[in-house]
Amino acid sequence: MLIVLATAAFLVGCSTHANGGTNQPNILWLVIEDMSPLLPMYGDGSIETPNLSRLAEEGVVYTNVFSTSGVCAPSRAALATGLYPNGFGANNMRTSSDTEETGLPKYEAVPPKNTKMLSQLLREAGYYTTNNYKTDYQFKAPKTAWDENGIYAHWRKRTENSPFFSVFNFTTTHESGLFEPYGVRELEKRHYFSSDAEKISKLPNHHGVKTDKDSTPVHVNPETKFPVPPYLPDTPIVQRDLWKVYNNLAETDKQIGAILEALEKDNLLENTIIVFYSDHGGPMPRQKRLIYDSGLRVPLIIRFPKGYKASTVEERLISFVDFAPTTLAMAGVNIPEYMQGQNFLSTASEREYVYAAADRLDGITDTIRAVRDRCYKYIRNYRPNDPYYLPVAYREKIPSMRELLEMNAAGKLNEAQSQWFRKTKDTHELFNVCNDPHELSNLAYIKNYQNKRKEMEGALNSWLSEIGDKPLMTERQLISELWDGKASQPITEAPTVVVRNGENVITSKTPGAFISYRVKNDETPLNWQIYKKEQPLKHGIIEAIAHRPGYVESEITTLVTKENE
Repeated sequence: MLIVLATAAFLVGCSTHANGGTNQPNILWLVIEDMSPLLPMYGDGSIETPNLSRLAEEGVVYTNVFSTSGVCAPSRAALATGLYPNGFGANNMRTSSDTEETGLPKYEAVPPKNTKMLSQLLREAGYYTTNNYKTDYQFKAPKTAWDENGIYAHWRKRTENSPFFSVFNFTTTHESGLFEPYGVRELEKRHYFSSDAEKISKLPNHHGVKTDKDSTPVHVNPETKFPVPPYLPDTPIVQRDLWKVYNNLAETDKQIGAILEALEKDNLLENTIIVFYSDHGGPMPRQKRLIYDSGLRVPLIIRFPKGYKASTVEERLISFVDFAPTTLAMAGVNIPEYMQGQNFLSTASEREYVYAAADRLDGITDTIRAVRDRCYKYIRNYRPNDPYYLPVAYREKIPSMRELLEMNAAGKLNEAQSQWFRKTKDTHELFNVCNDPHELSNLAYIKNYQNKRKEMEGALNSWLSEIGDKPLMTERQLISELWDGKASQPITEAPTVVVRNGENVITSKTPGAFISYRVKNDETPLNWQIYKKEQPLKHGIIEAIAHRPGYVESEITTLVTKENE
């Protein structure tokens, strides 16, 4: 069963085409990393962000938007699928990278059978889909997901008049941007413009290694005094790291300005819905990786064409699982029933709660679940005998993190600052986030709040049951379940050609596998095309590949299709 929602077609004066069409709006995602709502439109006037401020003036500012996780890969899994990552094995950070610290095999999350990425659903509906550089979904994207995926991916390569869904990822604000020596990071050239001569050497976008000294221009006065949250000490080292945070944000604003300029240059601004957000909360200590609001709450600005709802503020609760169904609604595309999010542009219903989860972070395992309404957050710690602070080596490259550890060891932190370093956790935490936005006063054990705690616990339990989350399952048990008890990652069966009803069709024996194909010739191969179910093929030589997300991709096979008799 499919649910049809055509919420946003009227915004751009377009007709709705559930199966694709040239009148659908373009959709552009501008995604930054590791950033809380430290922007003028959210009340933080520390710096100016002219391009983001323009989007806010011409669009809608959403004030209660939350990632499902305080770290990137699980949150991106939610964005890509419309599913909660802790429901399909995607919540442990870095499941398929180096496993020396955990002793576990490499694995991928396995979405439910026939789950399609948002980009594939849009591609099937006629959109030209591009992703600039970053994926990180906890599973390898099938070749059906994108028309282009790489540093030079751009809407400008699409067929004329076809709508596009383009994602541009900006890494300048990433946590690694706080490491020392500041500014000595890799310059990643991005193809934001139309020709190779215009590749973005003038717009740095960094992620961790050496480049020239001018790679990070100074936009913000280093002498500026920045606001410090109460859980951090106001020291010169913390102030310098905050300067980096704001300076990186100012640089990213400039990069976003280049995208907007390119959009206007192509005369596409008034047929494009622009969505700006961050993948989770801020990069500072006690922000990223945690499921306090400092790690989950993000900015979201949507600019609709033709001034629709310009300069308005929307306070409804929004979760990352809502992004996929909402984007489909923007395009007038059917929303699959399996998606666990909802279209937040619809006025039919609003969320009562948003949910979040934390599990293994690099080599350190924790298990935490949380539910939040407008003013209260309930957190359940499944490992109460473990400390709150976990020694993630990557985070300890931040100077202020190292200073925090030194000050804690010397007994120099005040009560609010030392809370994170408690040796054991409260099993239950309840915060009034309207009165206590930094979540420092636990109300879970106070008599007057027991009814609220009971309500929130009930909401959390219902959510865990609905999505099939088993927090007490070990990661090794999870891997066994994802692999159906096998000793290694399942492999997608290679595609074959069969003749049905006198037509050549491609099949794979793996249930839920998606098939991509391209015509083989002596020239550069065409992009991989989505093979549609029971699609007849002309005779000739074809390359094909099958892939169920979470399984090993099949080998590329060369198929010789016979002429139909």
